[in-house]
Amino acid sequence: MKDFSGKFAVITGGGTGMGRELAIQLAAEGCNVAMCDVSAENMAETAKRCKTQGTQGTRIATFVADVSDEARMNAWADAVKKDLDTDHIHLLINNAGIGGGGSFVSGDRAQWDRTFNVCFHGVLNGVRAFLPLLMKASEGHIVNTSSVNGFWASIGAGRPHTAYSAAKFGVKGFTEALITDLAMNAPHIKCSVVMPGHIGTDIIANSRKILGGDSGADVENARKMMKSMGMDASAFTDDQVRQMIEMQAAAFRDNAPTSAAEAAKIILDGVKAERWRILVGKDAEILDEQVRAMPEQAYTPEFLQQLVEKGGWRI
Repeated sequence: MKDFSGKFAVITGGGTGMGRELAIQLAAEGCNVAMCDVSAENMAETAKRCKTQGTQGTRIATFVADVSDEARMNAWADAVKKDLDTDHIHLLINNAGIGGGGSFVSGDRAQWDRTFNVCFHGVLNGVRAFLPLLMKASEGHIVNTSSVNGFWASIGAGRPHTAYSAAKFGVKGFTEALITDLAMNAPHIKCSVVMPGHIGTDIIANSRKILGGDSGADVENARKMMKSMGMDASAFTDDQVRQMIEMQAAAFRDNAPTSAAEAAKIILDGVKAERWRILVGKDAEILDEQVRAMPEQAYTPEFLQQLVEKGGWRI
């Protein structure tokens, strides 16, 4: 797929972050775009930008859907056919994801399951819902968003990250398995697994909203984290802890080494080059190199220190 002009693309999580930038850049190339998100308001802003920056006549469609809900995703596939007036699509980008469910051992099961279901089953649901439309196209491409946490299950010493990492490992394995499956049964469809490093998005803030950030669970988890780091969590009020969480979310977005727009360009360039494995960001490249060089030491303090020194991680 050397260009996107006149093509039909479907993007999950199009309301913010990489999903928004992917939609805008595709529209700018003359691609018709359908997106879903849990926030109609965020999608409306994305659609507005797509229409402003897109080529004349480009169709943009939105649909409110939780990717972990298979029935809702199937309903969206039906809506796409009507909204874009097409019986096929060329590009499926499973981008939606949330963070959370850090500890399998001591964390909240509902949060763990919610995170896993969005990040893993959301991808399966997307592929199942839109594979029939991809099959009808002359060429197709599936892009599944994993993460560097899909090959390195950590965000630092003393910080469990099990739900997100398990899901992203699953997405990576599923996509790699699709390479042979598609080659045998639908050779006109290619697939890519995307593994971003630290990208400037609102994933922390958005995840907090989706997981019920005002319920108090995030404050409790933050206090556990502070305690594990040797801090006196009792010295802070709940409101102060919430403020710290909000500051962390803003810093994650604003201080990232790779912007969402830059990430989107890397992904789309990777699709055009038919690369099945797309690392996003210099930090992702450094981490990938180091994990391959030191697999047995990947979860030791020494590994993390070397990673920080090489510029592949921030703590």
